[in-house]
Amino acid sequence: MENQQQIQIKITDDTLKGVYANSMQVAHTQEEFMIDFMNLFPPQGIVNARVILSPGHLKRMIAALQDNLKKYEQQFGEVTVAQQPAGESEIGFKAE
Repeated sequence: MENQQQIQIKITDDTLKGVYANSMQVAHTQEEFMIDFMNLFPPQGIVNARVILSPGHLKRMIAALQDNLKKYEQQFGEVTVAQQPAGESEIGFKAE
């Protein structure tokens, strides 16, 4: 622990604002996972962010999300799973 290096992280004002996503799509190859966060507002939607991770990083991310959800539910109560929007499996992509 004595050899840990402190890393200074910068964030731009635009990134700091965040983006809203009400859907996501996951794809993978043997080497990486790709997660697209989308804002769907029928009849169209937009990909707000694409995150590409190694399988090992994805597993750590899932563990961190599970830990945070557990802490959230301990403080605020159980979260119920939202219903899947109708037609979600029919989402297509259009490059612009």
